[in-house]
Amino acid sequence: MLSNSIVISDSHKVNVKIGDKMFKKSLVAIAMLLCAASNAQEMANADITMQPAAGDVYMLQGPGGNIGVLATVKGLLLVDDKFAPLAEKIESAMKGIKDNELKYVINTHYHGDHTGGNEFFSHKAPIFAHENVRSRLSSKADHHSDSLPVVTYKDGITIYLDNEEIQLTHLPSGHTDGDTYVYFKNANVLHTGDLFFEVGFPYVDLKSGGSVKGYLASVNHMLNNTPDDVVIIPGHGKLTNKNGLRAFADMLAFSIDKVTNALAAGKSEQQIITEGIGEKYQHLSWAFITEEKWLKTLVADLK
Repeated sequence: MLSNSIVISDSHKVNVKIGDKMFKKSLVAIAMLLCAASNAQEMANADITMQPAAGDVYMLQGPGGNIGVLATVKGLLLVDDKFAPLAEKIESAMKGIKDNELKYVINTHYHGDHTGGNEFFSHKAPIFAHENVRSRLSSKADHHSDSLPVVTYKDGITIYLDNEEIQLTHLPSGHTDGDTYVYFKNANVLHTGDLFFEVGFPYVDLKSGGSVKGYLASVNHMLNNTPDDVVIIPGHGKLTNKNGLRAFADMLAFSIDKVTNALAAGKSEQQIITEGIGEKYQHLSWAFITEEKWLKTLVADLK
């Protein structure tokens, strides 16, 4: 008698049993198919919501990183563009604010939940980003040339649109090696990109030039170089202010000190994970960056 069973094991293989025969298939391939189907459904059902920040600047939210929109009578400017399947919804939401021509697109870093719509929007306006963003996007095997930034910079650049001055500043070795924060001077709005996860513990991409100490230095730079009453659009999470960013900086400093001291005392990664981050910050664990993953990132970077 033939019996079919599928067993997913910790070895990252799927064993498909038909009678006495065993066939091994890569879990990665199956997971990718399942994930793609799930993501396609999520994108199809997703809503893009709009919230005013200040002046002519707005925040768009939905799956992926937060978007900043500058809507002026002389045109629109877009900060980040989420995932590719959401591009038309983003355009519709943007045009719903002010139905004018898109003039500029900015990428705060290279991750796909902030640059996925590049190919679509590149036919509407030029894309600006740090030079490392273009380099990292172009190194992807499946990249399309239209998705690449066409204006790059090393330290920063300023864009003028209507009555707004948009200051782009590169901060090295934070979330990645290509992070830019965007400051709308007249509106007094800061878009941090993923140098601020208002939702909880941050993702520090150690494989792409990020570092936990560099991340803290970048957050402190933004705190020291923007007005106290600035309105903040974080990479992920709700619209906030400097109090939220200061609390985030305090958490980063606490985490770095705690793990640095633990490592100096000879504690292992497992001991550090078992002890945890502490009651004050354990509530910042979330679906993508759990307390354990945050502690593992700290250990990997600080040991």
